[in-house]
Amino acid sequence: MEIEVLGAYGGETPECRLTCLLVGGTVAIDAGCLCRGLEIERQLDVEAIVLTHSHADHTNGLPFFLDNVFGRRKGGVGIRGSEATLYAVRKHVFNSSTWPDFTRLPNHLEPVLEFEAFDDEESFVLGDVTYTPIRVNHVVPTHGLLLESGNSAFLWSSDTGPTERLWEVASRTENLKAVAIDVSFHNQLQQVADDSGHLTPASLRTELAKLTKDVPVYIHHMKPQSEAMIREEVAALNDARVRFFEQGQVYQF
Repeated sequence: MEIEVLGAYGGETPECRLTCLLVGGTVAIDAGCLCRGLEIERQLDVEAIVLTHSHADHTNGLPFFLDNVFGRRKGGVGIRGSEATLYAVRKHVFNSSTWPDFTRLPNHLEPVLEFEAFDDEESFVLGDVTYTPIRVNHVVPTHGLLLESGNSAFLWSSDTGPTERLWEVASRTENLKAVAIDVSFHNQLQQVADDSGHLTPASLRTELAKLTKDVPVYIHHMKPQSEAMIREEVAALNDARVRFFEQGQVYQF
C-alpha cells in the first residue's frame, strides 16, 4: 500500500501544505492541498476522494480540483464522506453561489462530481484498498480511516482529541503497520486543543498508552506556528514509536 503525503499540516504557509494524502496514486484522503500538492496531469488520475470531515483545511482544494479536471477526463469523480460531511460540502461549497454545482455539470445525467455517503464502520473498496470509517472525537462529525490492502493495514486518525474506538480498532487489527495521529498544538495551548478537538504532545502521551501494538505512530496536522515546540515536546516523550509524517514523502506499508 503506497501513501503519498501531499500535505500534513493543520495550517498553511508557503512551506506547509494542508491535509491531503494520495493512496496508490488514484484516491485522495481529504483535499486540503490536492491542487497545490499535485501537478494537473496527475490530478487527472484521481478517481475518488474520501473526506474525513467538512473543515476547510480538509476540503479547500475541492473546487479548484474540479475546475482542473472538468472536461479533461472520462467519468466522474466520486466523493465519499459521512452524511453530515457531504451535506456541509453541498451547502457551503458546491451551491452555485460559492462555487458551481458540479453534481449537475456538464449535465445532471453524467456529472463530473458524484457524492456517496458512508456509515460508521461500514467498509467500502476503492481500487485494491478497503476503507473502514471510524468515528473520532472532533468538533464536527469526523471519521478516521482504517486502510487495508493485502497483508497490511494503516490507521489514519484525521482530526481528533482524546478518543477510544480508534485505539480499540488499532489494537485488534492483526496486520497493522502504522498509525497516524493528530497533534496540532504545543503543550502551552492545551486548553485550545481541548476546546477544538485536537491533541498536544502531553495528551498524546495518554493516547499512546491505549495502543497495545508496537508499531510506528506518525504525527500529522501540526499548526505551523506550533511546529517547532511540538517537535521538541515530542522528543521529550522519549517514545521510540513516535515520528512525524513528512510532507512530500511516499510511504510503503
